[in-house]
Amino acid sequence: MDQPVIPFDLARMFIGDHPPLFYAEILVRTLLIYVYALLMIRWIGGRGVAQLSMVEFLLVIALGSAVGDAMFYPDVPILAAMAVITTVVVFNKTLDRLIVRFDRAKDLIDGRPIMLVRDGRILSDDAAQRDLGLAEIKAMLRLAGIANLGELRAAYLEAGGGLSVFRSRNPVQGLSLLPPDHLINGGPIPDKALAMDGQTCCGLCGAVEDAGIIATAAPCPHCKGRAWQAPEWPEGESDPAKGSAKPME
Repeated sequence: MDQPVIPFDLARMFIGDHPPLFYAEILVRTLLIYVYALLMIRWIGGRGVAQLSMVEFLLVIALGSAVGDAMFYPDVPILAAMAVITTVVVFNKTLDRLIVRFDRAKDLIDGRPIMLVRDGRILSDDAAQRDLGLAEIKAMLRLAGIANLGELRAAYLEAGGGLSVFRSRNPVQGLSLLPPDHLINGGPIPDKALAMDGQTCCGLCGAVEDAGIIATAAPCPHCKGRAWQAPEWPEGESDPAKGSAKPME
């Protein structure tokens, strides 16, 4: 039969029934779990961390567990929880200093930015490295205020999960990101032209190709997609050399 918990038992609250060497074990256990969790979070990449760095994200998790257990469970000694918190904070501070002083350490711990868009085309193979689908990338671009891939010179997914976009000084025809086909209240989607002025674009990655690719029924050379539609000029832009565009059905 379990012994009843004696309220305000200082020996139980601060030390518990553990021998002194157990605190050395706590140090080893905490470091092992911290490093393992860091590797797992590093593996899931930026999409799971949002705007927090890998180290900050892990610090929140580790401290939340250590602090919460000591608050709610009477069999968790306060000194043991304090040892865990101290170990996590000191180790976290050490990693912060390494990240600040050594670029190599930053790359290993936080990762590197990855290019998602280049010259109006989504780099689907590179996006797959972060487990991002084309629909997710398009949604991220819309949130950044991008309505047409032709507006973009480059877009990067930062190590912390944020998106950096760089607009082109000379926008070109590209894949329109509006309206999103999956809108619940979008209504019927009108048929779109397949080409414009002899060009077509991949409906998945936005690559602009010669319209002849439609007749050959060839897949997109970049993402292997087979959905073709007419490229569109970004809002407020037009081709001064050609004037009005002529669609091809």
